Amino acid sequence: MIDPLLIAKGSTEIVILPEMMNRHGLIAGATGTGKTVTLRVLVEGLSRIGVPVFLADIKGDLSGLAKEGGGNPKIEERAKKLGLTEFTYTGYPVIFRDVFGQLGHPVRTTISEMGPLLLSRILGLNDTQTGVLSIVFRVADDNGMLLLDLKDLRAMIGYVAEQAAEIKITYGNISPASIGAIQRALLTLEDQGAGQFFGEPALKIEDMIRLSDGKGIVNIFAAEKLMQSPKLYSTFLLWLLSELFEDLPEAGDMDKPKFVFFFDEAHLLFKDTPKALVEKIIQIVRLIRSKGVGVYFITQSPSDLPEEVLGQLGNKIQHALRATTPNEEKAVKTAARSFRQNPAFDTQKAISELGIGEALVSVLDRQGSPTPVERAFILPPTSKLPPLSQEERTEIMKQSPDAGKYDTLIDRASAYEMLAQRAETQIQQDNITAEKKAQDSIKAKPVSTKTTTRTRKTDQPDEIVSDIAISVAKSIGTQVGRSLVRGLLGSLGGTKRR
Repeated sequence: MIDPLLIAKGSTEIVILPEMMNRHGLIAGATGTGKTVTLRVLVEGLSRIGVPVFLADIKGDLSGLAKEGGGNPKIEERAKKLGLTEFTYTGYPVIFRDVFGQLGHPVRTTISEMGPLLLSRILGLNDTQTGVLSIVFRVADDNGMLLLDLKDLRAMIGYVAEQAAEIKITYGNISPASIGAIQRALLTLEDQGAGQFFGEPALKIEDMIRLSDGKGIVNIFAAEKLMQSPKLYSTFLLWLLSELFEDLPEAGDMDKPKFVFFFDEAHLLFKDTPKALVEKIIQIVRLIRSKGVGVYFITQSPSDLPEEVLGQLGNKIQHALRATTPNEEKAVKTAARSFRQNPAFDTQKAISELGIGEALVSVLDRQGSPTPVERAFILPPTSKLPPLSQEERTEIMKQSPDAGKYDTLIDRASAYEMLAQRAETQIQQDNITAEKKAQDSIKAKPVSTKTTTRTRKTDQPDEIVSDIAISVAKSIGTQVGRSLVRGLLGSLGGTKRR
Protein backbone atom coordinates (compact mmCIF):
# COMPACT_ATOMS: atom_id res chain seq x y z
CA MET A 1 0.00 0.00 0.00
CA ILE A 2 1.39 3.39 -1.04
CA ASP A 3 1.13 6.21 1.45
CA PRO A 4 -1.49 8.87 0.63
CA LEU A 5 -0.29 12.18 -0.82
CA LEU A 6 -0.60 15.08 1.60
CA ILE A 7 -1.72 18.08 -0.46
CA ALA A 8 -3.33 20.55 1.96
CA LYS A 9 -3.96 21.33 5.62
CA GLY A 10 -6.93 23.00 7.22
CA SER A 11 -8.71 21.86 10.33
CA THR A 12 -7.41 18.42 9.27
CA GLU A 13 -4.80 17.07 6.89
CA ILE A 14 -6.16 16.47 3.38
CA VAL A 15 -4.64 13.60 1.41
CA ILE A 16 -5.30 12.04 -1.99
CA LEU A 17 -5.21 8.26 -2.21
CA PRO A 18 -2.88 7.17 -5.04
CA GLU A 19 -5.24 4.35 -6.06
CA MET A 20 -7.95 6.98 -6.65
CA MET A 21 -5.88 9.36 -8.76
CA ASN A 22 -6.91 7.72 -12.02
CA ARG A 23 -10.48 8.82 -11.22
CA HIS A 24 -9.55 12.19 -12.70
CA GLY A 25 -9.72 15.64 -11.14
CA LEU A 26 -10.16 19.39 -11.41
CA ILE A 27 -8.05 22.38 -10.42
CA ALA A 28 -10.10 25.56 -10.81
CA GLY A 29 -9.91 29.19 -9.77
CA ALA A 30 -9.47 32.74 -11.00
CA THR A 31 -6.14 33.99 -12.29
CA GLY A 32 -3.61 34.55 -9.50
CA THR A 33 -5.37 32.47 -6.84
CA GLY A 34 -2.83 29.62 -6.71
CA LYS A 35 -3.70 27.07 -9.41
CA THR A 36 -0.09 26.79 -10.62
CA VAL A 37 1.24 26.05 -7.13
CA THR A 38 -1.47 23.42 -6.67
CA LEU A 39 -0.45 21.87 -9.99
CA ARG A 40 3.17 21.76 -8.81
CA VAL A 41 2.26 20.10 -5.51
CA LEU A 42 0.28 17.35 -7.27
CA VAL A 43 3.02 16.80 -9.87
CA GLU A 44 5.73 16.61 -7.20
CA GLY A 45 3.74 14.15 -5.13
CA LEU A 46 3.07 11.90 -8.11
CA SER A 47 6.71 11.95 -9.20
CA ARG A 48 7.85 11.02 -5.68
CA ILE A 49 5.72 7.86 -5.70
CA GLY A 50 6.92 6.85 -9.17
CA VAL A 51 4.10 8.13 -11.41
CA PRO A 52 5.14 9.83 -14.70
CA VAL A 53 3.16 12.93 -15.63
CA PHE A 54 2.58 15.28 -18.55
CA LEU A 55 1.86 19.00 -18.17
CA ALA A 56 1.86 21.98 -20.50
CA ASP A 57 3.90 25.03 -19.51
CA ILE A 58 1.81 27.82 -20.99
CA LYS A 59 3.49 30.72 -19.11
CA GLY A 60 7.06 29.42 -19.07
CA ASP A 61 7.21 29.19 -15.27
CA LEU A 62 7.25 25.44 -14.62
CA SER A 63 10.80 24.53 -15.67
CA GLY A 64 11.97 25.02 -12.07
CA LEU A 65 10.47 21.61 -11.24
CA ALA A 66 13.81 20.19 -12.37
CA LYS A 67 15.73 21.89 -9.53
CA GLU A 68 15.34 21.93 -5.77
CA GLY A 69 13.88 25.08 -4.29
CA GLY A 70 15.19 27.24 -1.47
CA GLY A 71 15.67 30.81 -0.37
CA ASN A 72 12.02 31.82 -0.79
CA PRO A 73 10.65 33.47 2.39
CA LYS A 74 7.00 32.95 1.39
CA ILE A 75 7.53 29.21 0.91
CA GLU A 76 9.26 28.88 4.25
CA GLU A 77 6.58 30.97 5.95
CA ARG A 78 3.83 28.72 4.51
CA ALA A 79 5.70 25.56 5.58
CA LYS A 80 6.06 26.89 9.12
CA LYS A 81 2.41 28.02 9.25
CA LEU A 82 1.23 24.53 8.26
CA GLY A 83 3.56 22.83 10.73
CA LEU A 84 5.58 20.95 8.10
CA THR A 85 8.49 19.95 10.32
CA GLU A 86 10.00 17.59 7.71
CA PHE A 87 9.72 19.95 4.76
CA THR A 88 12.75 19.59 2.44
CA TYR A 89 13.49 21.09 -0.96
CA THR A 90 13.68 18.61 -3.85
CA GLY A 91 14.05 18.64 -7.62
CA TYR A 92 12.44 16.14 -9.99
CA PRO A 93 13.46 14.34 -13.20
CA VAL A 94 12.23 16.43 -16.13
CA ILE A 95 12.13 15.96 -19.90
CA PHE A 96 11.44 19.14 -21.86
CA ARG A 97 9.38 18.84 -25.06
CA ASP A 98 8.44 21.45 -27.65
CA VAL A 99 6.59 21.31 -30.98
CA PHE A 100 9.03 23.88 -32.37
CA GLY A 101 12.12 22.12 -30.97
CA GLN A 102 13.42 25.30 -29.33
CA LEU A 103 12.74 24.81 -25.61
CA GLY A 104 12.68 21.03 -25.62
CA HIS A 105 12.98 17.90 -27.71
CA PRO A 106 10.85 18.13 -30.87
CA VAL A 107 7.35 16.67 -30.63
CA ARG A 108 5.93 15.31 -33.87
CA THR A 109 3.15 13.13 -35.08
CA THR A 110 2.17 12.15 -38.60
CA ILE A 111 -0.87 13.33 -40.53
CA SER A 112 -2.09 9.70 -40.63
CA GLU A 113 -1.83 9.34 -36.86
CA MET A 114 -3.57 12.65 -36.23
CA GLY A 115 -6.56 11.50 -38.28
CA PRO A 116 -9.20 13.48 -40.18
CA LEU A 117 -11.41 14.40 -37.21
CA LEU A 118 -8.71 16.18 -35.17
CA LEU A 119 -7.08 17.68 -38.24
CA SER A 120 -10.45 19.13 -39.31
CA ARG A 121 -10.70 20.84 -35.92
CA ILE A 122 -7.25 22.40 -36.33
CA LEU A 123 -8.13 23.58 -39.84
CA GLY A 124 -11.51 24.95 -38.79
CA LEU A 125 -13.44 23.01 -41.44
CA ASN A 126 -17.21 22.79 -41.61
CA ASP A 127 -19.09 19.47 -41.78
CA THR A 128 -19.02 19.25 -45.58
CA GLN A 129 -15.29 20.02 -45.76
CA THR A 130 -14.62 17.55 -42.96
CA GLY A 131 -16.44 14.92 -44.98
CA VAL A 132 -14.21 15.58 -48.00
CA LEU A 133 -11.09 15.41 -45.83
CA SER A 134 -12.30 12.07 -44.46
CA ILE A 135 -12.59 10.81 -48.05
CA VAL A 136 -8.99 11.89 -48.69
CA PHE A 137 -7.84 9.88 -45.66
CA ARG A 138 -9.98 6.90 -46.64
CA VAL A 139 -8.57 6.81 -50.17
CA ALA A 140 -5.04 7.02 -48.72
CA ASP A 141 -5.77 4.26 -46.18
CA ASP A 142 -7.32 1.93 -48.75
CA ASN A 143 -4.29 2.36 -50.98
CA GLY A 144 -1.76 1.88 -48.19
CA MET A 145 -0.45 5.44 -48.52
CA LEU A 146 0.81 6.91 -45.27
CA LEU A 147 0.31 10.64 -44.85
CA LEU A 148 3.34 11.67 -42.84
CA ASP A 149 3.64 15.41 -43.39
CA LEU A 150 1.84 18.32 -45.03
CA LYS A 151 3.32 17.70 -48.49
CA ASP A 152 1.88 14.16 -48.38
CA LEU A 153 -1.54 15.55 -47.54
CA ARG A 154 -1.36 18.17 -50.29
CA ALA A 155 -0.36 15.54 -52.84
CA MET A 156 -3.21 13.28 -51.75
CA ILE A 157 -5.74 16.12 -51.91
CA GLY A 158 -4.54 16.93 -55.43
CA TYR A 159 -4.85 13.28 -56.46
CA VAL A 160 -8.39 13.00 -55.07
CA ALA A 161 -9.39 16.24 -56.80
CA GLU A 162 -8.07 14.98 -60.16
CA GLN A 163 -9.80 11.61 -59.76
CA ALA A 164 -13.00 13.04 -58.26
CA ALA A 165 -15.27 11.65 -60.99
CA GLU A 166 -14.04 8.07 -60.45
CA ILE A 167 -13.66 8.31 -56.67
CA LYS A 168 -17.19 9.60 -56.00
CA ILE A 169 -18.69 6.30 -57.21
CA THR A 170 -17.19 4.54 -54.17
CA TYR A 171 -16.59 7.29 -51.62
CA GLY A 172 -19.03 10.10 -52.35
CA ASN A 173 -19.09 13.52 -53.97
CA ILE A 174 -16.03 15.76 -53.80
CA SER A 175 -16.72 19.42 -54.52
CA PRO A 176 -14.00 21.73 -55.88
CA ALA A 177 -15.11 24.37 -53.33
CA SER A 178 -14.36 22.05 -50.40
CA ILE A 179 -11.01 21.06 -51.88
CA GLY A 180 -10.13 24.75 -52.24
CA ALA A 181 -11.17 25.51 -48.64
CA ILE A 182 -9.01 22.67 -47.30
CA GLN A 183 -6.01 23.81 -49.32
CA ARG A 184 -6.35 27.39 -48.06
CA ALA A 185 -6.66 26.18 -44.46
CA LEU A 186 -3.48 24.11 -44.90
CA LEU A 187 -1.59 27.20 -46.06
CA THR A 188 -2.76 29.11 -42.97
CA LEU A 189 -1.74 26.22 -40.73
CA GLU A 190 1.71 26.14 -42.28
CA ASP A 191 2.09 29.90 -41.81
CA GLN A 192 1.52 29.32 -38.09
CA GLY A 193 4.54 27.01 -38.03
CA ALA A 194 2.50 23.85 -37.54
CA GLY A 195 4.34 22.13 -40.38
CA GLN A 196 7.09 21.33 -37.86
CA PHE A 197 4.58 19.26 -35.86
CA PHE A 198 3.93 16.78 -38.68
CA GLY A 199 6.59 14.30 -39.68
CA GLU A 200 8.90 11.64 -38.32
CA PRO A 201 10.25 10.47 -35.98
CA ALA A 202 6.88 10.69 -34.22
CA LEU A 203 6.72 10.86 -30.44
CA LYS A 204 6.44 7.43 -28.86
CA ILE A 205 4.10 7.20 -25.90
CA GLU A 206 6.43 4.81 -24.05
CA ASP A 207 9.10 7.54 -24.00
CA MET A 208 6.85 9.62 -21.73
CA ILE A 209 6.06 6.82 -19.30
CA ARG A 210 9.44 6.50 -17.62
CA LEU A 211 11.02 6.41 -14.18
CA SER A 212 14.33 7.86 -13.03
CA ASP A 213 15.78 6.54 -9.75
CA GLY A 214 12.29 5.52 -8.70
CA LYS A 215 10.72 8.92 -9.46
CA GLY A 216 8.22 9.48 -12.23
CA ILE A 217 9.48 11.51 -15.19
CA VAL A 218 7.85 14.94 -15.48
CA ASN A 219 7.20 15.69 -19.16
CA ILE A 220 7.04 19.48 -19.48
CA PHE A 221 5.61 20.63 -22.79
CA ALA A 222 6.67 24.19 -23.73
CA ALA A 223 3.41 25.80 -24.87
CA GLU A 224 4.01 29.56 -24.71
CA LYS A 225 4.40 29.89 -28.48
CA LEU A 226 1.80 27.27 -29.33
CA MET A 227 -0.78 29.09 -27.20
CA GLN A 228 -0.82 31.81 -29.85
CA SER A 229 -2.91 29.26 -31.80
CA PRO A 230 -5.32 28.05 -29.08
CA LYS A 231 -7.11 25.54 -31.29
CA LEU A 232 -3.82 23.95 -32.33
CA TYR A 233 -2.73 23.79 -28.67
CA SER A 234 -5.91 22.13 -27.42
CA THR A 235 -6.09 19.72 -30.37
CA PHE A 236 -2.48 18.69 -29.80
CA LEU A 237 -3.24 17.79 -26.19
CA LEU A 238 -6.38 15.97 -27.26
CA TRP A 239 -4.35 14.00 -29.81
CA LEU A 240 -1.85 13.05 -27.10
CA LEU A 241 -4.68 11.94 -24.82
CA SER A 242 -6.20 9.84 -27.60
CA GLU A 243 -2.79 8.24 -28.26
CA LEU A 244 -2.58 7.21 -24.60
CA PHE A 245 -6.06 5.72 -24.87
CA GLU A 246 -5.31 3.83 -28.07
CA ASP A 247 -1.83 2.58 -27.13
CA LEU A 248 -2.06 1.55 -23.48
CA PRO A 249 -3.52 -1.83 -22.49
CA GLU A 250 -6.27 -2.30 -19.92
CA ALA A 251 -4.78 -2.04 -16.43
CA GLY A 252 -7.62 -2.83 -14.01
CA ASP A 253 -7.36 -1.68 -10.39
CA MET A 254 -3.90 -0.35 -9.54
CA ASP A 255 -2.29 0.93 -6.34
CA LYS A 256 -1.27 4.06 -8.25
CA PRO A 257 -1.83 5.45 -11.76
CA LYS A 258 0.36 4.41 -14.64
CA PHE A 259 0.39 8.01 -15.94
CA VAL A 260 -1.30 11.32 -15.09
CA PHE A 261 -2.14 13.95 -17.70
CA PHE A 262 -2.71 17.59 -16.72
CA PHE A 263 -4.78 19.56 -19.25
CA ASP A 264 -4.21 23.30 -18.65
CA GLU A 265 -6.57 25.91 -20.11
CA ALA A 266 -9.08 23.08 -20.43
CA HIS A 267 -11.89 25.39 -21.54
CA LEU A 268 -10.19 25.59 -24.96
CA LEU A 269 -10.88 21.91 -25.47
CA PHE A 270 -14.63 22.49 -25.62
CA LYS A 271 -14.74 25.95 -27.22
CA ASP A 272 -16.28 25.90 -30.71
CA THR A 273 -15.95 22.11 -30.78
CA PRO A 274 -18.44 20.07 -32.85
CA LYS A 275 -20.90 18.06 -30.79
CA ALA A 276 -19.71 14.78 -32.31
CA LEU A 277 -16.15 15.46 -31.17
CA VAL A 278 -17.26 16.53 -27.68
CA GLU A 279 -19.07 13.21 -27.33
CA LYS A 280 -15.88 11.33 -28.26
CA ILE A 281 -13.85 13.38 -25.76
CA ILE A 282 -16.35 12.49 -23.03
CA GLN A 283 -16.08 8.84 -24.02
CA ILE A 284 -12.27 8.90 -23.82
CA VAL A 285 -12.33 10.58 -20.39
CA ARG A 286 -14.77 7.96 -19.15
CA LEU A 287 -12.82 4.96 -20.51
CA ILE A 288 -9.17 5.98 -20.14
CA ARG A 289 -9.09 5.50 -16.38
CA SER A 290 -9.29 1.73 -16.99
CA LYS A 291 -5.91 2.12 -18.77
CA GLY A 292 -4.42 3.45 -15.51
CA VAL A 293 -4.42 7.08 -16.72
CA GLY A 294 -5.68 10.00 -14.65
CA VAL A 295 -6.73 13.25 -16.36
CA TYR A 296 -6.76 16.53 -14.44
CA PHE A 297 -8.40 19.58 -16.01
CA ILE A 298 -7.12 23.04 -15.08
CA THR A 299 -9.40 25.98 -15.79
CA GLN A 300 -10.94 29.04 -14.17
CA SER A 301 -14.40 27.68 -13.44
CA PRO A 302 -16.05 24.24 -13.38
CA SER A 303 -18.69 25.72 -15.69
CA ASP A 304 -16.02 25.73 -18.44
CA LEU A 305 -16.47 21.96 -18.71
CA PRO A 306 -19.52 20.00 -19.90
CA GLU A 307 -21.62 18.44 -17.14
CA GLU A 308 -20.80 14.97 -18.50
CA VAL A 309 -17.08 15.62 -17.96
CA LEU A 310 -17.49 17.40 -14.63
CA GLY A 311 -19.43 14.43 -13.28
CA GLN A 312 -16.45 12.13 -13.91
CA LEU A 313 -13.95 14.21 -11.91
CA GLY A 314 -13.51 12.67 -8.47
CA ASN A 315 -10.77 14.86 -6.93
CA LYS A 316 -11.58 18.57 -6.94
CA ILE A 317 -9.58 21.60 -5.82
CA GLN A 318 -11.36 24.93 -6.13
CA HIS A 319 -9.52 28.21 -5.59
CA ALA A 320 -11.21 31.60 -5.29
CA LEU A 321 -13.74 32.89 -7.81
CA ARG A 322 -14.99 36.46 -7.84
CA ALA A 323 -18.68 37.15 -8.44
CA THR A 324 -19.15 40.68 -9.77
CA THR A 325 -21.36 39.92 -12.79
CA PRO A 326 -24.39 37.64 -13.28
CA ASN A 327 -22.29 35.17 -15.29
CA GLU A 328 -19.65 35.06 -12.55
CA GLU A 329 -22.34 34.50 -9.90
CA LYS A 330 -23.64 31.59 -11.98
CA ALA A 331 -20.12 30.14 -12.19
CA VAL A 332 -19.73 30.35 -8.39
CA LYS A 333 -23.04 28.52 -7.92
CA THR A 334 -21.95 25.83 -10.38
CA ALA A 335 -18.66 25.39 -8.50
CA ALA A 336 -20.43 25.16 -5.14
CA ARG A 337 -22.94 22.56 -6.42
CA SER A 338 -20.11 20.34 -7.70
CA PHE A 339 -19.01 19.57 -4.12
CA ARG A 340 -20.42 17.31 -1.46
CA GLN A 341 -21.54 19.93 1.04
CA ASN A 342 -20.01 20.41 4.48
CA PRO A 343 -22.46 21.67 7.15
CA ALA A 344 -19.59 23.53 8.86
CA PHE A 345 -19.63 26.37 6.30
CA ASP A 346 -21.44 27.85 3.30
CA THR A 347 -19.58 26.53 0.24
CA GLN A 348 -20.85 29.17 -2.16
CA LYS A 349 -19.89 32.01 0.18
CA ALA A 350 -16.49 30.47 0.92
CA ILE A 351 -15.52 30.35 -2.78
CA SER A 352 -15.56 34.14 -2.93
CA GLU A 353 -13.68 34.52 0.37
CA LEU A 354 -10.69 32.24 -0.26
CA GLY A 355 -7.24 33.79 -0.04
CA ILE A 356 -4.26 33.13 -2.31
CA GLY A 357 -3.11 29.52 -1.87
CA GLU A 358 -6.32 28.61 -0.07
CA ALA A 359 -8.82 26.23 -1.65
CA LEU A 360 -11.90 24.10 -1.20
CA VAL A 361 -10.90 20.46 -1.54
CA SER A 362 -12.88 17.25 -1.94
CA VAL A 363 -11.23 13.91 -2.75
CA LEU A 364 -12.34 10.30 -3.12
CA ASP A 365 -12.22 7.95 -0.15
CA ARG A 366 -11.28 4.26 -0.38
CA GLN A 367 -14.84 3.37 -1.43
CA GLY A 368 -14.66 5.87 -4.28
CA SER A 369 -17.09 8.33 -2.68
CA PRO A 370 -16.32 12.06 -2.55
CA THR A 371 -15.46 13.41 0.91
CA PRO A 372 -17.28 16.48 2.26
CA VAL A 373 -15.60 19.64 0.99
CA GLU A 374 -12.92 21.11 3.28
CA ARG A 375 -11.41 24.57 3.38
CA ALA A 376 -7.62 24.35 3.52
CA PHE A 377 -4.26 25.80 2.49
CA ILE A 378 -2.34 24.00 -0.26
CA LEU A 379 1.14 22.83 0.74
CA PRO A 380 4.13 24.77 -0.61
CA PRO A 381 6.10 23.18 -3.48
CA THR A 382 9.57 21.76 -2.83
CA SER A 383 11.03 22.58 -6.27
CA LYS A 384 12.43 25.86 -7.54
CA LEU A 385 9.72 28.47 -8.22
CA PRO A 386 11.58 30.75 -10.71
CA PRO A 387 12.04 29.31 -14.23
CA LEU A 388 15.40 27.88 -15.25
CA SER A 389 17.87 29.83 -17.34
CA GLN A 390 18.35 28.77 -20.95
CA GLU A 391 21.75 27.36 -20.00
CA GLU A 392 20.23 25.19 -17.25
CA ARG A 393 17.49 23.98 -19.58
CA THR A 394 20.00 23.14 -22.31
CA GLU A 395 22.14 21.15 -19.89
CA ILE A 396 19.15 19.11 -18.75
CA MET A 397 18.22 18.42 -22.39
CA LYS A 398 21.77 17.15 -23.06
CA GLN A 399 21.43 14.66 -20.21
CA SER A 400 17.92 13.57 -21.25
CA PRO A 401 17.26 9.95 -22.32
CA ASP A 402 15.67 11.43 -25.47
CA ALA A 403 18.71 13.55 -26.38
CA GLY A 404 19.25 13.25 -30.14
CA LYS A 405 16.38 10.79 -30.60
CA TYR A 406 13.87 13.21 -32.15
CA ASP A 407 16.17 16.01 -33.30
CA THR A 408 16.72 14.94 -36.93
CA LEU A 409 13.70 14.96 -39.25
CA ILE A 410 13.27 11.79 -41.32
CA ASP A 411 11.53 12.00 -44.70
CA ARG A 412 10.83 8.44 -45.84
CA ALA A 413 8.79 7.34 -48.82
CA SER A 414 5.10 8.04 -48.27
CA ALA A 415 2.07 9.32 -50.19
CA TYR A 416 3.94 12.18 -51.89
CA GLU A 417 6.67 9.90 -53.22
CA MET A 418 4.21 7.13 -54.14
CA LEU A 419 2.00 9.48 -56.13
CA ALA A 420 5.03 11.09 -57.80
CA GLN A 421 6.31 7.64 -58.78
CA ARG A 422 2.88 6.65 -60.05
CA ALA A 423 2.67 9.77 -62.21
CA GLU A 424 6.17 9.19 -63.59
CA THR A 425 5.38 5.56 -64.39
CA GLN A 426 2.18 6.58 -66.15
CA ILE A 427 4.06 9.11 -68.27
CA GLN A 428 6.61 6.47 -69.25
CA GLN A 429 3.86 3.98 -70.14
CA ASP A 430 2.03 6.61 -72.20
CA ASN A 431 5.26 7.40 -74.08
CA ILE A 432 5.91 3.70 -74.78
CA THR A 433 2.33 3.19 -75.95
CA ALA A 434 2.47 6.22 -78.23
CA GLU A 435 5.78 5.09 -79.71
CA LYS A 436 4.49 1.57 -80.29
CA LYS A 437 1.38 2.85 -82.01
CA ALA A 438 3.49 5.05 -84.26
CA GLN A 439 5.69 2.11 -85.24
CA ASP A 440 2.68 -0.15 -85.82
CA SER A 441 1.11 2.53 -87.99
CA ILE A 442 4.19 2.62 -90.23
CA LYS A 443 4.38 -1.18 -90.54
CA ALA A 444 0.68 -1.73 -91.05
CA LYS A 445 -0.61 -2.68 -94.52
CA PRO A 446 -3.05 -0.31 -96.17
CA VAL A 447 -6.62 -1.24 -95.34
CA SER A 448 -9.92 0.34 -96.17
CA THR A 449 -11.22 3.01 -93.91
CA LYS A 450 -14.40 1.01 -93.40
CA THR A 451 -12.52 -2.09 -92.29
CA THR A 452 -10.19 -0.14 -90.06
CA THR A 453 -13.08 1.62 -88.40
CA ARG A 454 -14.87 -1.68 -87.81
CA THR A 455 -11.71 -3.23 -86.34
CA ARG A 456 -11.26 -0.36 -83.92
CA LYS A 457 -14.87 -0.61 -82.79
CA THR A 458 -14.39 -4.32 -82.17
CA ASP A 459 -11.12 -3.90 -80.24
CA GLN A 460 -12.11 -0.95 -78.07
CA PRO A 461 -14.62 -2.74 -75.76
CA ASP A 462 -12.05 -5.48 -75.09
CA GLU A 463 -9.52 -2.85 -74.02
CA ILE A 464 -12.05 -1.18 -71.73
CA VAL A 465 -13.09 -4.51 -70.16
CA SER A 466 -9.43 -5.40 -69.64
CA ASP A 467 -8.70 -2.05 -67.95
CA ILE A 468 -11.74 -2.39 -65.69
CA ALA A 469 -10.79 -5.94 -64.71
CA ILE A 470 -7.25 -4.86 -63.81
CA SER A 471 -8.56 -1.85 -61.86
CA VAL A 472 -11.05 -3.96 -59.88
CA ALA A 473 -8.43 -6.61 -59.12
CA LYS A 474 -6.02 -3.96 -57.88
CA SER A 475 -8.76 -2.31 -55.81
CA ILE A 476 -9.75 -5.57 -54.11
CA GLY A 477 -6.15 -6.50 -53.40
CA THR A 478 -5.43 -3.04 -51.99
CA GLN A 479 -8.43 -2.93 -49.69
CA VAL A 480 -7.82 -6.39 -48.29
CA GLY A 481 -4.06 -6.13 -47.88
CA ARG A 482 -3.38 -2.48 -47.12
CA SER A 483 -6.35 -0.96 -45.33
CA LEU A 484 -5.30 0.89 -42.18
CA VAL A 485 -7.21 0.73 -38.89
CA ARG A 486 -8.35 3.91 -37.15
CA GLY A 487 -9.32 4.45 -33.54
CA LEU A 488 -11.94 6.42 -31.66
CA LEU A 489 -10.80 9.89 -32.79
CA GLY A 490 -9.75 8.83 -36.26
CA SER A 491 -6.08 8.36 -35.37
CA LEU A 492 -4.31 5.19 -36.41
CA GLY A 493 -5.08 2.41 -33.95
CA GLY A 494 -4.54 -1.30 -33.56
CA THR A 495 -2.09 -2.01 -36.39
CA LYS A 496 -0.21 1.29 -36.46
CA ARG A 497 2.51 1.85 -39.01
CA ARG A 498 5.50 3.67 -37.57
